[in-house]
Amino acid sequence: MKALYKTQKRYPDWYLIKINTGNDHVHLLIEVPPKYSISEVVQKLKAESAGALKRKFKFISEIYGETGIWSTGYFVSTVGLNEANIRKYIERQNTFDRGFDLTGEFE
Repeated sequence: MKALYKTQKRYPDWYLIKINTGNDHVHLLIEVPPKYSISEVVQKLKAESAGALKRKFKFISEIYGETGIWSTGYFVSTVGLNEANIRKYIERQNTFDRGFDLTGEFE
């Protein structure tokens, strides 16, 4: 979490609105100006957080070496009129990861 906020300090026009982490993933509701590509934003967030984790937990570097600790993929969706639903989804994410049906969340 600290690494994400540190990255935001370097990019003060990025707004981290909602963050929820699981054991092996992160959900973000973030607002970025169109001058940044989504892939650039994701790369910077992953790089900063990976560096912070490797500094704090030395064994991570032993396990992963020079390869990345994050998966290469990511999911992105734009937010329009359904921002409240997406915000609610992120807040409840750890609960839903335990096997609840999500089909009604975005209706």
